[in-house]
Amino acid sequence: MSDTWEPAAAGVLRLPSGRLVRGRGLRRPLPPGPRPDFSLFLLGGRPPQVPWESRWLRWPDFRLPADRREARELLEETWSRTAGGRVEVACGGGRGRTGTALACLAVIDGVPAAEAVAFVRRHYDPRAVETPWQRRYVCRFTT
Repeated sequence: MSDTWEPAAAGVLRLPSGRLVRGRGLRRPLPPGPRPDFSLFLLGGRPPQVPWESRWLRWPDFRLPADRREARELLEETWSRTAGGRVEVACGGGRGRTGTALACLAVIDGVPAAEAVAFVRRHYDPRAVETPWQRRYVCRFTT
């Protein structure tokens, strides 16, 4: 596994443990710099092919994951991979689904669920986690 992200790089969120994860929107070009080692794609349809390891979680835009058990498993796997590699979470715009997933990763990392949306909005994007049901999903996401 390679190094992790530069903490000041675009879209990089530092979790309370110090682990770094990048969020991004797939409608924008791949940021300059190193490629991810692993991506979790949160999309309603099949994700683009990439030359690195990735997983796809079926998650329609403005909604919630189609399979919540699979979502938990993939989010836990994604969090564990942040221990030593460049990990990203990506959806179309990089805010709603990505913000929701990043907030869940923050919960796994020790942020209280009731504070996770505010944490991600403060440290990733002020408009992350776009819908009331996405906010409820995070508030109900427990370790």
